[in-house]
Amino acid sequence: MTSSRKHALKSLMLSIAKDLLEEEEVERERERERFMEENCPPLSMPRGMPELMELCREINHKIDVMDEERYDLEAKVNKTNKEIDDLKIKVQDVMGKFKKPVLRKVRMSADAMLKALLGSKHTVNMDLRSNLKQVKKEVKDEDKDLREVSDWRKNIEDKSGMDGRKKMFETEA
Repeated sequence: MTSSRKHALKSLMLSIAKDLLEEEEVERERERERFMEENCPPLSMPRGMPELMELCREINHKIDVMDEERYDLEAKVNKTNKEIDDLKIKVQDVMGKFKKPVLRKVRMSADAMLKALLGSKHTVNMDLRSNLKQVKKEVKDEDKDLREVSDWRKNIEDKSGMDGRKKMFETEA
């Protein structure tokens, strides 16, 4: 197909679409006018106070009716939207493509986790620390000596000279 032929077909299709849109707009305007004539009769301004009050009552009644219709339509739309979402989920299940949800970190104790999994069957409390072995810590005498804080000058004076060297050899042996 030549480019001029493509261009001619494209322009023909666009002109037909434009005409259809214009006709649709005119039809929509006619439908609007017809609806307004049926539901909204021409307003005749009343002359006296009782006629004006009656007109207000009629308008309030019509407002109430329209609110009820609006509420019913909203409920119907919400119901169909929920059905659409359910059907989308079913389609995803059938297709095998699952959207992974974002998981949040949850801090739970072991008891709370077992209770959530097992329900009312779980009555035993798990105290993990009670199963641990008790270990006694023995403190050596040498470690105590090292930990004691003393005057460093006294320590140096004791080790200086021959007496200090002799003491060092005696303690090591």
